[in-house]
Amino acid sequence: MRNIKLVIEYDGKEFHGWQKQPDKLNIQGTIEKAIEQITGEEIELMASGRTDSGVHALGQVANFKTNSNIPIEKFAIAINSNLKKSILVKSAEEMDERFHSRLSCKRKTYRYIINNSKIGTAIYRNLETHIGMKLNVDKMKEAIHFFEGEHDFKAFKASGTSSKSSVRTIYKAEIIEKENDRIWIELTGNGFLYNMVRIIAGTLVEVGLGNIEPEEIVTIIKEKDRAKAGKTLPPQGLYLVKVEYEA
Repeated sequence: MRNIKLVIEYDGKEFHGWQKQPDKLNIQGTIEKAIEQITGEEIELMASGRTDSGVHALGQVANFKTNSNIPIEKFAIAINSNLKKSILVKSAEEMDERFHSRLSCKRKTYRYIINNSKIGTAIYRNLETHIGMKLNVDKMKEAIHFFEGEHDFKAFKASGTSSKSSVRTIYKAEIIEKENDRIWIELTGNGFLYNMVRIIAGTLVEVGLGNIEPEEIVTIIKEKDRAKAGKTLPPQGLYLVKVEYEA
């Protein structure tokens, strides 16, 4: 039995998230069908984590077990030939049998893209979130560093989160200014709660609008009160950039 690791890119706008579900177009089920077409096997594709409806990925990682003897260098091409153009397997690699895309994961990086131009865009409307009011990026840069370190992120999780603990570690948090009024919010951590990145991004927008002062982030984290954090920003601005494992 071979254990195959895939690195996957997808445009999430037409999908109801990663997780397989009946009667709804989803990424997991779509890729599983493509693999079945080339291997003749019903496989279970295990991802590093689920992404919600409308969320994108530049480097989602998933793995599956197979008895197929397809050469590893041909796996990605073969799967892609049976996939919608909105999903792309970027690479395939044979791993040790103990490798598990979720359980072996050490850190993930997410990016949230804001279009801060006055009018917005038609072409990229499903790939970013438009905020027309001018944001104070310097204050956002000051605020984001308060998220770094190990904290209880209870104030930054959506209701319905199944995780027993809301303690997570953010290794790196930064605001990157890009051309054409784009703002990237990037977070690298050992794990993220349900909607955590979108709520942190929403809180940073409130900082940029002057409704929350940068140093207030410390208090919001400490008090663990969801009502004091910002709103959950829309899914289309969110990207799973990469998933990292120990060498």
